[in-house]
Amino acid sequence: MVREKYLSIRKNVSGFSFANLGLFTGFGDSIVNTVYSLVLLGIFTQLFNENVASSAVGIYVGIYSVYCVIVGLFANEILRLFSKSKLLYIVMFLVGMCYAMMSFSIAPQTFVILDYLSGTCTTLIGMLIPLFMADFSKNIGMEKLNARYHLWTNIGALLAPFFALTIATKFDSYRAPFLATSIIYFSGLLFFRHFGIVQQDKEVQPTKVKKLLRALRINTIMFFKTPGMARAYIVNFGYYALRAMRLLYVPIIVIEKGFSNETLSIVLTAGILPYIIIETFIGKLVKKYGVRLWLTIGLLSFSLFSIVASFASGYVLLSMFVLWQISGAFMEAVHDLLFFNSAKKTEQARFYGVFRTSANFPSVIAPMIGAVCIAIFGSTSAVWLVTATVGVLSTIVLLSKND
Repeated sequence: MVREKYLSIRKNVSGFSFANLGLFTGFGDSIVNTVYSLVLLGIFTQLFNENVASSAVGIYVGIYSVYCVIVGLFANEILRLFSKSKLLYIVMFLVGMCYAMMSFSIAPQTFVILDYLSGTCTTLIGMLIPLFMADFSKNIGMEKLNARYHLWTNIGALLAPFFALTIATKFDSYRAPFLATSIIYFSGLLFFRHFGIVQQDKEVQPTKVKKLLRALRINTIMFFKTPGMARAYIVNFGYYALRAMRLLYVPIIVIEKGFSNETLSIVLTAGILPYIIIETFIGKLVKKYGVRLWLTIGLLSFSLFSIVASFASGYVLLSMFVLWQISGAFMEAVHDLLFFNSAKKTEQARFYGVFRTSANFPSVIAPMIGAVCIAIFGSTSAVWLVTATVGVLSTIVLLSKND
């Protein structure tokens, strides 16, 4: 795909400007992530017993993630119809509207519809910001821009758990924090509008379904045939599998173990601190020592802490939930650099949609396997055996000599 031309943009806008959007996405998404699984658990608890409800949450998230994978696969075709700037305007506005409506006591089926629409938007936002960063990386480099972006996402996320659970407690509803996320996304939209980006509108042409599916198939095949792409995909898959399981099951397990909302907020907030500390210098370390070292440290240490968490209880368990955030912090700023370091500039927009399915596809498989583990072992903590296995297998692929 030919890189898009920018007709006008403010002079002081750089790759760092787009990286700064992480403050809004990080804060907003972390508020939702804090209560998301609890909202789903509340819905399914009305239908099933506690253990079955926990499994149902994993199954729902798996099905939901299949949809997000499909959105990611068709992203290349969506970018053929809209300029990146116009598309980001649209999806940030829609996600703000969806979260505003999801904050009210709406029927479960309405919540699900809005959840899928917001999932479409957040999937595209997660693709567009890195593509903008790559367009304006120039002499900065994606290592520094990634580090800046994730630093801001974690600063935004630092107060999110306490903020979200305080709102939930005050209004006696885990859905109430969604309204705060709506306001944050609208603020991010205004911040992006300040960049003054003008791109030429694309001519919308009707596309035949067979031609569209053929183009999608060819693009996917070409992606995996390109050297380095398969390794980048599998490692990124592993990172997001660990992240998906952590976000989904930590809140559930903390509450199931009898801890309060205040304890959960402390655990989640404390877990953000390693990210903020490590993100301040990881960009320089990656340039000096490379990507693989930090990914290896992160994956293997996460596996070790997962094994301990599988059998631990009480405050030892809570400490594991905080300690493995150090592992995540080493991986967060570098997990997608294998893609950007291997793909040519002219191929990034074309292949990024396929690559980004590695961010959603784990949420299909990992929670499904987690649900099976819960059913077999009769304990939600069994899901950490899955994360331990994923971490080891991802490390093997990362360090293998063949792509």
